[in-house]
Formats: sequence, structure tokens, C-alpha cells
Amino acid sequence: MSNPDSPNPLFNPAVLTRRVLFFVLLAGLALLYLLVFFRGISEPQGMDQAQIAREIARGNGPRTKVLRPVAIWQNQQASGGQATLEEASYDTYHAPLNPLFLAAVFKAVGAEESAAWRMADSETVYKLDRVVAAASVICFLMAIGVNYLLIARLFDNKIAGVTALLMLLCDLNWRFSLSGLPQMLMLLLFSCAMFFAYRAVENSEEGGLTLVPALLAGLFLALLALAHWLAIWIILGYIVFASILIRPRGIAGVIAVVFVLLFAAYPVFKNAEYTGSPGGTALLALYNGLGGSEDFVMRSFDLGEASLPLQNLPQKIIRTMLSQGNSLYVQLGSIVVAPLFFISLLHPFKRRSIATFRWGILLMWLTAVLGMSIYGLGTGGIHSNQLHILFVPLMSAYGLAFITILWSRLRIATEVPQLRNAHFFVVVLISAGPLLLSLPRDIRSGFSAESMQPHWPPYFPSTLNTRLTELTLPNEIVVSDQPWAVAWYADRKSIWLPRKPEIFEMLEGMAEDQGTPVAGILISPYSHSMQTMPNVFREYADFIPLILDGWATASIRSPRAGILAEGQRDIKTILARYPHPAYFNGSLLMYWSSQPVYQE
Repeated sequence: MSNPDSPNPLFNPAVLTRRVLFFVLLAGLALLYLLVFFRGISEPQGMDQAQIAREIARGNGPRTKVLRPVAIWQNQQASGGQATLEEASYDTYHAPLNPLFLAAVFKAVGAEESAAWRMADSETVYKLDRVVAAASVICFLMAIGVNYLLIARLFDNKIAGVTALLMLLCDLNWRFSLSGLPQMLMLLLFSCAMFFAYRAVENSEEGGLTLVPALLAGLFLALLALAHWLAIWIILGYIVFASILIRPRGIAGVIAVVFVLLFAAYPVFKNAEYTGSPGGTALLALYNGLGGSEDFVMRSFDLGEASLPLQNLPQKIIRTMLSQGNSLYVQLGSIVVAPLFFISLLHPFKRRSIATFRWGILLMWLTAVLGMSIYGLGTGGIHSNQLHILFVPLMSAYGLAFITILWSRLRIATEVPQLRNAHFFVVVLISAGPLLLSLPRDIRSGFSAESMQPHWPPYFPSTLNTRLTELTLPNEIVVSDQPWAVAWYADRKSIWLPRKPEIFEMLEGMAEDQGTPVAGILISPYSHSMQTMPNVFREYADFIPLILDGWATASIRSPRAGILAEGQRDIKTILARYPHPAYFNGSLLMYWSSQPVYQE
């Protein structure tokens, strides 16, 4: 590998051609994914953060229109029993940076006026969904540039260029960019932090000044924590690494701690003010990773009803950590060289800064794995707690460097000049497989209006953005099993369907007393069609007659809704106050209204 400081021929035709082709590919893929493949935001947390950002852009501060019963209970405990839905609407679940970032974007495009962004009947994608995705794609493309600079300094321009191409052709990166989740903003911040962290390592090994790069690394890591609270686990690994391996020992770690404490102080103070807990509602995500259900606890009105299973906790965490290994290849973007990072730990790199820096990456990844094990992580690649994606560029670079060293020692690579870079082509071809194989199908679907549908089930944005908005007033509340979609697309406050009918009635009375009456109940495929039937019964036990009514009416072709509620007194009593059912997009998306509904 060449010296990263050696100059490149600026006007070398071959280099210029490669760079032009790269930027053409970059622009082409960005336009395809944003304009052709995009079907709207897919993740609940993405919609939730987007609607909070819109409230910030309106000057309302970090308010949410998603009212979690447990957040209302927390506010009641913190206020001595004087809870109001307005106070409970202060968001204590999400880290603040991504909503603030999106709020600035929304302010720039005039997204505060939701009426100006109303969907037409022929539209399947909400225009503001595309704005959110475009902001994420820009962060992703900037992260590619930062990683190119970092990896060129670590190894050389060739490995940096191939790594940039691997990032660009990684299907998982694009899926995160279009999901609405903050991972691409996090990737940009993490990449900037690692750039300056490596400069600190380099200066430390060479006897230079480490204070400035350590300060900048700590700054970006603190911003990373504000983008996702789970990133604090990454920072813990960095603190250990910096305290041991960056001279003067301890200073860089202390800097990171100070920045995180300074930046997190205000959100933590507000969390304690509104919920009585410094961790706010976000801390309850623990239930998702320790064997429970986050949805279950968020829909509870009293934490005493939702027990946290702490039995055999160490074994649970270890088992979850090991299970991440089963899906690690997918979690690392299916880039074939990324897992080879772990083998590269055995190689004695000549430059001490390269050898030292990889242990920092390993420590940060291990603490991130521990955090993901505690708070929960899915196996499909896309998940709000997925932090593996942040490490993909650096792990891929080390894996590529290791492969390059092995390849250069083979006789065929030295005797046949045409094969000197053959390993790069093979790595790119295998890693880009998921994207390249799906590209023709996605292009056909994207240019076919009939096949390019939203993420249904469970979301149908046009129905919520038009019909539900028309049937409700701005001061009214909708109770729903997908409150984030109601809040984002319909721009209405929405209470997450509580676990018990008596809590429903209590919250209903609270809303009426505070001048924000409940207008109706929306039941979607999120509750009845996105998980197994045993899980549906476990999650929605007392509301099963309401949850499964759409399937029941469809299965017997009944013209009358509410047939399952006939034998359930509590549900029948509730539906008596919302006696006007409307079928949205068939019987699987049903709205029970307190007022007569014109059925299209």
C-alpha cells in the first residue's frame, strides 16, 4: 500500500475517468432511489421523528402528536397527579438532533403548513416523505466523502475508492436512507468523529499534538449521542480506547465525557421535568431487548402492570449478543470484506497508527453490540437500534487492506499485471449483488404506477392524509394502533391504543375535559396483520374484538361491522360512542367515528 501522503496525479486521465464514472453512478442511484423506487417512509420511528420535526418547525418545540399512555402516566407521576395531555406531549422518547435537523429542512421548504402538502387522489407517496428521504440521502453521500478522506489517510486512495464504491452499492445503506430513520445522519457524524479520532491516534504515535483532533472527535461523538441515545454505548468504547491508547492518556476520554455531559444535560433535565426520570420514556425501550415488548409497555398506563423480566439477565444478554452473529453479514450490509475486519486484527500492520486504530474500532463495536443486545435488535438489517451500519466503511477498509496484502503475495498477481486489481472487482461484484439483482425489478416497478404502491400493509398515506384529515378537526384526537402514521400523515394528535378498555375510557374522559375530544378509533394492519396470531392475542387481549373485526367482516362478507363486539360488553360500550364505521382501503383499515361518515 502506498503512502497516504503521496500526491496523486491530478490530471491523470484514468483517475479522472474513474471519478467521473463514480459521480455519474452516485447521481444516477440517488435519483433512482428518490424519484423512482421510493414508496414512502417505512419505519414508525421515522414517521414519529418527522412529525416532531414539523412541530419544531412550527415553533412549538419538541412536541409530539403521538400520545403514549405510559408517557401520560409518567407525566402524572411527575406532576403529582395533575397530568395534562399538553404536558405529556413533550417528547422524551427520541434523541433530539434528528428532529432538529429535519425541522431546519422543513423550515427551508415551508413544510409547516400541512394543507399545502396535501396529497392528490392519484398520489401514493407523501411529498414530505420524499423531503425526509432526500435529507437522509444527502447525509449518506457526504458520509461517503468523509470516509474516502479517512480511508485514504489510513491506507491509500485505491482502497479508499473501492470502499466508497462498496458503500454506494450497498443496498442496506439505501434502504436506511429511505426509511426515515436517523442512521445516515449518524453515519456522517460517526465518520467525522473517526476521522479526527484517527488524527489523534496518528499524532499520538508520532509525538504530535492530540488536543485539537481529540476535541473535534469528542464534539462529533457528543452529536452522535444526540442523534440516537443508544450511541452512548459506542462512546463508552471510545472512552476506554482513548484513555488507554491516545497520549496523553486519559485526556481524549475525558474530553468525550465532558462533551456528552454538556450536550445531554438539557434533554436529560427536560426528561426529568416531564416524566420524573432522566431517561424519559426512551429508557422503557429496555423492555424490547430484555424479553418483553416495547409496544406492550408503551400502551400501558402503569409500569407496575408491565414487569421487566430480569431473571437470568446475564445469560439473556450473552444469548442476544451471540444471536447477532447469526445475522452479522446482513447487518454489515452484505459487504463480503466487512467481516474480514476481525481476521485483520491478527495481521501486524507496519504503521502503528493503523494497528492501534483497529482496536478502537473493535472496542466501540463491542460496546455497541452490548447496547443493542440490551435494547433489542431485529434480524432483517433495518431496525431503529441498528448500529452495525456505522462501522461498515471502516471494517470494509480493513478487510480490503488485508485481502490486498494476501493477493499481492500470490504469484499470479505479480506475474500477470492485468490481474493486479482483480480482487477488487470480485469484492465489488459480490457485495453489490443484492442491489444489482433487485435493480431491474425495482426499475420496472418504479415506472409502473400500478405496481408502485406505498408500504401497505400497514400504511396507506393518502387515506390518512385526505379522508382522516377531512373527518376530524385539528383539536380532536384519534385513538389508533399506528399513532405515528396518524400524527405524520393526518397531522392529528393520536393516542396509542391502550391495553385496557378502562384506561381507554379514562383517557377519553381526560381528552374531553381538556378540550381535545376523541373523534374516533383507527384500526390498521399494524396490529392484526404484521405479526403471528398468538402475538396479536398477547398484545391486544382486551381489544381483540375490535382488532380482528375487519378480518371477521371480510371472512363472512358481512355488511355490518362490529359483529365480534356483540359478546364483549366493554368493547360494545366503547363502540356505542363511535357508532359510525368507515372502511378505508377495504375492511383491514377501519375507522370508527363519533360522527356520521360519508362512505365513498
